Amino acid sequence: MNKSELIDAIAKHADISKAAAGRALDATVDAIRGSLKKGTMVTLVGFGSFYVGKRTARAGRNPRTGAAIKIAPAKVPKFRAGKALKDALN
Repeated sequence: MNKSELIDAIAKHADISKAAAGRALDATVDAIRGSLKKGTMVTLVGFGSFYVGKRTARAGRNPRTGAAIKIAPAKVPKFRAGKALKDALN
């Protein structure tokens, strides 16, 4: 499912226009992004949690040349599925 299909599904289930569903989806994604940027965890009960993980610095290899390179530490977004979501899939 891509973004436009998700907007169509939201509009249909919530009985709102596609434009309103698109704005709602964009606002939700922006709110999650803003919270993660601040380092705050976002928990949607029954669905899951979005949080920021830390990746340590490490050594890597350039696949083309084989030369060793240093990979800087990074913050990465992560998602942990909630129990209700896991149960719905099984």
